[in-house]
Amino acid sequence: MSRAFVKEEAGAPWTPPAVPHAYRVVWTGDARPEVMRETDDLLDALRWLAGRSRPGFELRSADGELLATNAA
Repeated sequence: MSRAFVKEEAGAPWTPPAVPHAYRVVWTGDARPEVMRETDDLLDALRWLAGRSRPGFELRSADGELLATNAA
């Protein structure tokens, strides 16, 4: 395999970057936020958020704007 397709630091094959999505659900209950779900479908994101039984999730747009939360 050509070295042009191998990362120098890891020796692993190159993988393309992930496609950005329009919405993401973020868990804010821990010390650092963690993205739990990404989607381009707003209704799918809202339904997933509504299905969480514990508070601490936020729905954010691709640019980070807060759209919804499931806070108690």
